[in-house]
Amino acid sequence: MNDSPGQLVLAALTPHPPIILPEVGGPDIAQAQRTVDGMRRLAQIFAEARPSTIIVISPHGPVFSDVIAITGLPRVEGDLKQFGAAVSMEFGNDLALAGRIVSHAKQRGISAAVIEPSFMSRLRAPRRLDHGTMVPLYYISQAVPEFQVVPVAMGLDTPDRLYTFGMALRAAVDEGEGRVALIASGDLSHRLKPGAPAGYSPKGQVFDERLVEALGRMDVGAIARLDDRLVEAAGECGLRPVFMMLGALDGLEVAAKVHSYEGPFGVGYAVASFRPVEASEDARRYGDLVRGLQEKRAGRRRSESPYVALARRAVEEYVRRGKVLRAPEPLPEGLERAAGVFCSIHRGGQLRGCIGTTEPTRANIALEIISNAMSAATRDPRFEPVEEDELDDLVFSVDVLSEPEPISGPDELDPKRYGVIVTRGARVGLLLPDLDGIDTTGEQIRIARRKAGIGESEPVELARFEVTRYE
Repeated sequence: MNDSPGQLVLAALTPHPPIILPEVGGPDIAQAQRTVDGMRRLAQIFAEARPSTIIVISPHGPVFSDVIAITGLPRVEGDLKQFGAAVSMEFGNDLALAGRIVSHAKQRGISAAVIEPSFMSRLRAPRRLDHGTMVPLYYISQAVPEFQVVPVAMGLDTPDRLYTFGMALRAAVDEGEGRVALIASGDLSHRLKPGAPAGYSPKGQVFDERLVEALGRMDVGAIARLDDRLVEAAGECGLRPVFMMLGALDGLEVAAKVHSYEGPFGVGYAVASFRPVEASEDARRYGDLVRGLQEKRAGRRRSESPYVALARRAVEEYVRRGKVLRAPEPLPEGLERAAGVFCSIHRGGQLRGCIGTTEPTRANIALEIISNAMSAATRDPRFEPVEEDELDDLVFSVDVLSEPEPISGPDELDPKRYGVIVTRGARVGLLLPDLDGIDTTGEQIRIARRKAGIGESEPVELARFEVTRYE
């Protein structure tokens, strides 16, 4: 048993594309050579740190909406057969550390759990290591001969609570024994170029540049201020693990270094190390995080259109007081006419509710917004009703629909300009236009069919509409 005091000796951000492994990428690995070189340099840094346990936070583990899950198997293993590679790994799981992490998280009001093997089976949660864990460990294990792991799944909570989980993780490390390293496994934008896996958005490169630059100087406030719509447009999977990692470094002076960044396949890969130097009260960054989030929320409210501001007020009035907001008098210009309206709500980059009407059901747009915003917050069957403590973190958008017009076929659609309505008898599926990652009419129609429960081969009637989006 290692009886040295518990210490977080290293943290790192790593990408996890299997293509950067020689057994998977083959000759294509040369296109990501900077990333491969960065991972090899990082592996040597891990060797110098001599960790006895490595915690890996992955966005591809068993992610739950209401709890941060830690794998509870005494030994964990995985392979990359699905990527055509004869690569397998097996590690001991530091369950004592996992249990302490859960205990400290709960003390801070963060829901976390060690998922026992029997419970994993009932949930049908994956029991094997995911590629988000295996890819970074592939390189680390070549330089570090023996270590245990703690596989942690990314949380879906707000940045301040994910950061708080990281603080709990560090407290659990300090309470135990041995040298512990932490990996935040995550790719950055998946939308860096046309043909990228999740489509293209010019905001992807903006997100990556801002995040990488802020990490290089440990500017937690700047990361907290990243606009939610920028994050959503980027289509990333690494920001939540980053917030969890940064929480673990709170109160530590850190030598931060970005070793590489590139996006050869349309996905951003960053390799960075964060070496704790010493504990310092001046390095308490949680306050910077909170101030950054407050500034972002205030800026969001200042910039909201009257349509969105009305949707927000309607939800806040209903959730806080159980009352239906009255329409403003006189009605602002544009809100006096009648039209179909969709109200969408996001929290932490994730959809929290969306309800709409394809045609007007109220006397004017203002009343349509009030009704549909309340329904999106409390009656979307996919989600639990919004609670009061979520209100400050909600991001609203309002889509005002033109009158639908029948069309003869898909050639009259444009997924960036037109939404589509697919009808088969009483079954109706609708999809809004200009959605991230939906670039073809075929994708648009398939999703609308699926929403309505209409089979791929069933004949349908098509209609199109335009929207004016307010944010």
